[in-house]
Amino acid sequence: MELRVLQYFLAVAREQSISGAAESLHLSQPTLSRQLRDMEEELGKQLMIRGNRRITLTDEGMILRKFLQKLQSITA
Repeated sequence: MELRVLQYFLAVAREQSISGAAESLHLSQPTLSRQLRDMEEELGKQLMIRGNRRITLTDEGMILRKFLQKLQSITA
């Protein structure tokens, strides 16, 4: 897994939207969505629930988000 994909995950968690995160990351929505699905497959965990207009993190997704935010604060 690449670091940039983890950054993509954080952007989606922040925006609560794949399309909103894709815009802020200057990516196409299908590209971002595919990267996130690949990450979930690699981890073997569902990290988010995709709604009609909003993304909700699963318990595993919230744990990953908190871990990545702590990691960012340490390395910043």
